[in-house]
Amino acid sequence: MSSSDQSAQQMDVADSVLDLIGKTPMVRLRRVGRDLSCDLLAKVETTNPGGSVKDRPAVAMINAAEDAGLLQPGGTIVEPTSGNTGAGLAIVAAQRGYRCIFVMSDKMSEEKVRLLEAYGAEVVVCPTAVPPEDPASYYSTAERLVRETPGAFRPDQYSNPENPAEHERTTGPEIWRQTAGRITHFVAGIGTGGTITGVGRYLKAQDPEVQVIGADPEGSVYSGGSGRPYLVEGVGEDFWPTTYDPAVVDRTVMVSDAESFAAARRVTREEGLLIGGSCGTAVHAALAVGTDLGPDAVVVVLLPDSGRNYLSKIFNEQWMMDFGFARCAGPCAGDVLASKAGAIPDLVLVTPDETARDAWNLMRDLGVSQVVVSVSKDPPLAAKEVSGTLDELSLMDRAFRDAAVLDNRVGDIMSPALPMVGIGEPIPKLVQYLERATAVLVLDGGHPVGLLSRSDVLGFLAVRSPDPS
Repeated sequence: MSSSDQSAQQMDVADSVLDLIGKTPMVRLRRVGRDLSCDLLAKVETTNPGGSVKDRPAVAMINAAEDAGLLQPGGTIVEPTSGNTGAGLAIVAAQRGYRCIFVMSDKMSEEKVRLLEAYGAEVVVCPTAVPPEDPASYYSTAERLVRETPGAFRPDQYSNPENPAEHERTTGPEIWRQTAGRITHFVAGIGTGGTITGVGRYLKAQDPEVQVIGADPEGSVYSGGSGRPYLVEGVGEDFWPTTYDPAVVDRTVMVSDAESFAAARRVTREEGLLIGGSCGTAVHAALAVGTDLGPDAVVVVLLPDSGRNYLSKIFNEQWMMDFGFARCAGPCAGDVLASKAGAIPDLVLVTPDETARDAWNLMRDLGVSQVVVSVSKDPPLAAKEVSGTLDELSLMDRAFRDAAVLDNRVGDIMSPALPMVGIGEPIPKLVQYLERATAVLVLDGGHPVGLLSRSDVLGFLAVRSPDPS
């Protein structure tokens, strides 16, 4: 080839990694959707450089901040994030020389923390089971860091209009083109609300009949919850972000942690797409929606991120067992719990603000020797809501030394929370726990459902073993 021919050819090379964001593929979920009459398609956002849909608004928010003079050269980006927005912002920061501080809740996977640190970001971890206005919450912590850090800028994905606007500019048009305008239903998880709002606005502008469905974790406010903790990451909220426009969403589907994780594992194993838990939330909702649709319907479900950030959790069999999402082959903790006599409740709860006297009266009336201390008494209880335990032996010892202790708050005198075991844990593992503790708290799908004591296990084993006489 002559030099003139070579110079006439253009190389197909991006100028920077930021130019690789968007234009993500769409794939048909043939195996997972095989029982549906409709067409089930997945918009695969995992191919973005940061591995998630959040790369799109990350660049848009920083571009807008630079244009407005809100972020100066050498400045610091501070943002509360479930990890994915942080990765997108960290990529922009690496390209443009900004420092990053990200605030994450303690339910996020270790992989997400390590990923952000790999990009050079600083990560501050905050507790999950506190309200947004609590000084320790990850929202409040981010606000404090912005005040304390010179040259700091907070993109605030929860209120930044560039978040939904970028999806209206890019993600929505891509979906419309890829389906040749045949899309009838769009399903996506709701986190900040930016994706579903922006995409929904664009699709409805093209065809008002397109149905927009939000997939939401059990406990999140979008589907009627109060914002109580759940285990799936990066989706759902405990408050209403201004980036979410409820008028765009036609309906929401509540999805449990167990349903989310099962769907993520199914898609990974049946379709060869390694997806995360929030993807599973969306897929479960899409399958529920698709059940009632005919062959002319085209359902597009947005897959926001990869499962690579969750290898230590939903793709880890021991983690799934520990939280009660999986069961062993033989006798397990659930069998012991089922064998208990029904006269005594499986789980008795008190709040930290109740008095020790009230807790003792409850123990006496119900015939139990200990109670679980939780910030909420409403079912279903979340593991993160458990703050401690109170037992009659320690309470008696304290009251013997000072009877006035019975009028103290439970939260001031409680003992640490009991060890937690999954409902599917094998009996030998249960015995190991009880060698170090008087009782254990049993989790089913991430929810505490009962207490097991040494006596409970001994009674179960006695019934199962043959009588030598």
